[in-house]
Amino acid sequence: MNKPVVSEEVLGEPVLVPELSPALAAKAAAAGPAYVVLAGISFSHFLNDTMQSLIASVYPILKDNYALDFAQIGMITLAFQFTASLLQPVVGHFTDKKAQPFSLSIGMGFTFVGLLMLSVAHAYGMILIAAALVGLGSAVFHPEASRIARLASGGRYGFAQSLFQLGGSFGTSMGPLLAAAIVVPFGQPSIAWFSSIAFLAIVILWRIGAWYKPQIAGKKAAVIERHPDHPDQRRVMIALAVLVALLFSKQLYVSSLSSYYIFYLIDRFGVSTQGAQLYLFIFLAANAAGAFIGGPLGDRFGRKYVIWFSILGALPFTLALPYAGLFASAVLTVVIGLIISSATSAIIVFAQELMPHRFGMISGVFFGVAFGIGGLGAAVLGKLADQTSIAFVYQLCAFLPAIGLLAVFLPKMPKPIR
Repeated sequence: MNKPVVSEEVLGEPVLVPELSPALAAKAAAAGPAYVVLAGISFSHFLNDTMQSLIASVYPILKDNYALDFAQIGMITLAFQFTASLLQPVVGHFTDKKAQPFSLSIGMGFTFVGLLMLSVAHAYGMILIAAALVGLGSAVFHPEASRIARLASGGRYGFAQSLFQLGGSFGTSMGPLLAAAIVVPFGQPSIAWFSSIAFLAIVILWRIGAWYKPQIAGKKAAVIERHPDHPDQRRVMIALAVLVALLFSKQLYVSSLSSYYIFYLIDRFGVSTQGAQLYLFIFLAANAAGAFIGGPLGDRFGRKYVIWFSILGALPFTLALPYAGLFASAVLTVVIGLIISSATSAIIVFAQELMPHRFGMISGVFFGVAFGIGGLGAAVLGKLADQTSIAFVYQLCAFLPAIGLLAVFLPKMPKPIR
């Protein structure tokens, strides 16, 4: 059985860390991953992100109905993602101290209300409030759900995080398809139909909370000794800053495609709105596949190598995208999605291993940074598109993966003591 890996010190002192009792830890290691729980939390992530992706997918409808410009579209994304960015680290910090087994289902209730509001919104301000409520639901969901995935991993942390990410990425890719099949033909009020998805997620998450509650009841506070080869606090802080920068390059590029790819295809190639949503689905589906692949590869070959390949490896393809034709663009977005999204699980698990006593807060910070960067980036890119063109935005964003060179500053992590 693995002994506790040495934890980071805070202000030079050992940290009290909630730890599974030896009996429960031995039982979990012998049993391996809890696949039913992992499947449930991944499916819940699928439902959560399906509902979130509806917001970006209905942008053309909202733009036409309310005569919005690209800057206002970007502000909707910012309102949706800012609540998640601001609150996720706070939620993670709170649940590190006191886990909340049923908070996930309560958080999903905010998404439920947000979707209903969005379906009947008749003013721009109401749209912003509805989007912010959906973001609030995400803020509550991600930190604790990521902790549950790790708890149910049986030691296969990269695999568990990838399975969790797969659900979210696949859910994100389903938004455009559902919007094309339902929202475009039936209009804004049909968004209310998706509140049934939120209700299903509430039920599933309540059941997962019932599994989670006895798991944390067996925890105790324990002082974790530092592994002799674990990076010191200075190296940890540098590594966390590098990981944030890498996530910045990845998420801002993905956000540029998620928010404005539809408009790019319509403007450059004259594709219909429904056709453009299909192309967006292809890109987002590739993202989902890449998100699943990255975790197991990190478990096997090391997360640092996966991060290197994922961010920097996408650069040649992102540079070619602004100059490609319609078919070549579809092919390139598949390759880009597969490569660049494989970094997500590796980055999050790497950060968790740097600060193993702060799983909730680290998950919240990194999920929050991802949402915040996406929201802020979408607003800035929307303003830039208004002043220049969508094509120029994609030419500029093509250089973002070059930030992957910063991965050279990531430390080598020690192997767990057995």
